[in-house]
Amino acid sequence: MAVTIKDIAKAAGVSRATVSRVLNDSGYVREETRQKVLKTIKELNYTPSAIARSLSTSRTNTIGVIVPEINNPFFGEIIKGISQVADEHNLNIILCNTDDNKEKELKALKLLKQQRIEGIIITPTYPEDEFNREYLSSLENLGIPIVLLDGHVEYFNFSGVFIDHIKGAYDAATALIEAGHRKIAIITGYMNSRPAIERLIGYKKALEINNIPVEEKYIFYGDYTHETAYNITKEILNMKDRPTAIFVMSNMMILGCMKAFYEENIRVPEDMAIIGFDKIDALNIIGMNISFVNGPTIEMGKMGMKILIESLDNRKDVKELKRIILMPKLVLKGSEKLVKK
Repeated sequence: MAVTIKDIAKAAGVSRATVSRVLNDSGYVREETRQKVLKTIKELNYTPSAIARSLSTSRTNTIGVIVPEINNPFFGEIIKGISQVADEHNLNIILCNTDDNKEKELKALKLLKQQRIEGIIITPTYPEDEFNREYLSSLENLGIPIVLLDGHVEYFNFSGVFIDHIKGAYDAATALIEAGHRKIAIITGYMNSRPAIERLIGYKKALEINNIPVEEKYIFYGDYTHETAYNITKEILNMKDRPTAIFVMSNMMILGCMKAFYEENIRVPEDMAIIGFDKIDALNIIGMNISFVNGPTIEMGKMGMKILIESLDNRKDVKELKRIILMPKLVLKGSEKLVKK
């Protein structure tokens, strides 16, 4: 049976109020009495109830983090950055994964509200128009600070940290062009998401600036999953006028491309050049040196957490929205090259 404050008070010969003051480090307690209570706590192996403490202090010191793909290294690094700053400020984290499912995201928001968390960091699933009303109502009813990480919520303004996706895609497409490619395919993500829209803009901008026609036949609409990318890559490889390079909008889709390449005996870059958005360390470990656009993910998590802490510290003040745009970096490893035949 769990030890209670009543048990400690009885064993130490003091009142429950005295034990409470020692536990919460509030109010005056004689040093001799304090040491007696602390000794009793240790002897009885007492662990304070976080729930009970939150009820007495109106603070839970807990924040919620909601991500769409916990198995994606991109979000793993974001969570790492969040955790580093949270640990420095003695904040607890409740992590929710939505699998890019709108209903799961709503469920997560309701769960976090029940847990009385103090703020949320979220990369939202992109709700369709008919879903927006319930979704926005859920966010608004939380009544706590919300910080977005690389995601946009239509019709609503939140602070957040974002990547310059246009620049990242522009740099990737430009690298392929400078390597000599003129037929460059692109595999997009969900086109109702701002990152996918902006990456397509960057790709088109690079082609237009270099006087290369933007051809619809080389634009393939994906969904960020490796399964869809695998099927699209098979389709690309069977084109009569197939491209010499592919720009892929996410690291998970790169895996699908590489699987298709392997099955069709396609060598990179000898038979097909490729650049991805976001890195996959596992590919480099096994010797597949794939060029990629690197978003500063750990830094994004850290900055998002710092913005949330600032909001928590100033929750009574009217604060302006804080939006930070981080610059991605192109990392070339050779997979972008055009090999003359």
